[in-house]
Amino acid sequence: MQFLIVRTDIRPSEPDDLLAAVSAGSRLRDESVSPETRRQTMTADNRDAALHLARALSTCGSVRNGRQRVKVIRLSL
Repeated sequence: MQFLIVRTDIRPSEPDDLLAAVSAGSRLRDESVSPETRRQTMTADNRDAALHLARALSTCGSVRNGRQRVKVIRLSL
C-alpha cells in the first residue's frame, strides 16, 4: 500500500458559515472542491511508516497550535 502524508493549513470559518452549512445539510469544507493549502507532502510504503511520519509532522508548532493539520491518505489498496 502507498500512503500520502500531508501537512495543510486549516481554513478559518465563521460561525454563520457553519450554521448555513448545517441548515442546508451540506459540508462546511469540501476537500474535493477546494482543498486546503499544502505545506508539506511525503509518501510512505506502509501504514506504520505513514503514522510515524505523521507523528513527526505533528510536533510542528503550527500543528500543535491548531493552525495546521496532518492528514494520512491511503493511495492504493
